[in-house]
Amino acid sequence: MSKGFIKSQRILAEQVRGLRESKGLSQELLALEAEVDRTYVSQIERGVCNPSLLVLSKLADTLGVTSAELLQAKEQHRTKNT
Repeated sequence: MSKGFIKSQRILAEQVRGLRESKGLSQELLALEAEVDRTYVSQIERGVCNPSLLVLSKLADTLGVTSAELLQAKEQHRTKNT
């Protein structure tokens, strides 16, 4: 796998976990609200799967961000918004 893909997978995992925790959501509640399987949320947070654009969109909507923001490192997101 390419280094860029692995980095993106790691960023996505960190963003989903961080946003979920900051909103006080369990993996189960996030999955329920986003209409995806809880085990899939776990896999995304561990960086072991490659979610579709539909799943990214559902998670982003539930977490109150854009799909693009899920793929941006926290440093990039802060810099862009300041």
